[in-house]
Amino acid sequence: MFMADGQIADSQETPLDEDGVATSGDSKVGRLFRLAHPIGWVAAAFTVLAIIATIVGWDLLVARMPWWLWLTTIATIAISTSATALNAIRAAIERVSDVTRVAAMIFAVLIFFLQLFNVVTRYANNWFERDILFNQTFSLAWMSFGMLFLLGVNYGVRDGINPRIDFWWADWSARRKAWLDFVMHTFFFLPFLILGIRVLKPFAARSLGFNRFANDGAGSWPSGWRVWESWEVSGNAGELPVGPIQAFLFVGFMLWIAQVVAEMIKTGFVMAGRDDLGDVAEVDAPLRVE
Repeated sequence: MFMADGQIADSQETPLDEDGVATSGDSKVGRLFRLAHPIGWVAAAFTVLAIIATIVGWDLLVARMPWWLWLTTIATIAISTSATALNAIRAAIERVSDVTRVAAMIFAVLIFFLQLFNVVTRYANNWFERDILFNQTFSLAWMSFGMLFLLGVNYGVRDGINPRIDFWWADWSARRKAWLDFVMHTFFFLPFLILGIRVLKPFAARSLGFNRFANDGAGSWPSGWRVWESWEVSGNAGELPVGPIQAFLFVGFMLWIAQVVAEMIKTGFVMAGRDDLGDVAEVDAPLRVE
C-alpha cells in the first residue's frame, strides 16, 4: 500500500469496507494498486494500445500521437508510483479551482447588477425623452453568464454537485463509489473533454483573429497592437466583441479536464486503500421516501 512518502508497505490484515467486503488491500487488484496508482495502469494500457496502433498503422489519433503526448503518458506511468507526487499535483489543481470559484462568484454579482440595470432601464425608459436602454448590457450579461459557468464548472466537479441517483448512491461504500467515478471519468468524461479541447482550440484561435488561410495555409495572427479589431463581434445590437468569451471556451475546458484528472487521482487513492489521500467531496443524500 502507498505510504505518505510514496513508498510501499505490506499489510498483514485484510481491511473491510462499510459493506463488510474485503477491500483491495489483499486482492490481486490491490497488489497492483500498491505498485502504482490506478491512473498509471490506465496510462500503461493506453501506451500499449498506442504502440500496437502505430505498428499496425491504424488511421486513428492513437496511432499518430505527437511526441508530447507520448512523453505525457510515460511521465504519468512514472509519477503513478509516487503517492506524494500525485497528491501534490492534485492539490495544485484544486488550488486553481479555488481561484476560479472566487472569479465565478464575482461574475455572479456582476450578472445581478447588469440584469438589475436592464430591468430598471426597461421600465424607466418611458420617463425620458431619449432612449436610455443600452443593448450592450444585454450582451454583456449573457457573456458574463457564460464566464460564470466556464470558471465554476471545475469547482462544481470538485465538490460533486453533478446529478446522481442519490437515493441509490448513498448506500454504497466509499470504495464502490470511487470505482464507479474512476471508470466513468476515465472512459466517458475524459474522452469527451479531450475531443472538446481538440475542437475548441482552432475555434478559439479564429475567434481572436487567427487567419488559418494566410501564408499558404500556415495561418497568421493579426499584426499591430489593435488586435481587438480582428475579433468577432456579436450579432446583437451594440456589436460587442465576442472573441474573448468564445476563446475562453477552450480555457474553460482545460480547467475542466484538469479537475477531472484530480478526481481520478483522488478516487484512485480510495481504490488503493489510501482514504487519507482520497479527499473526495462528501455529497449530501436526500431523504428516502418509501
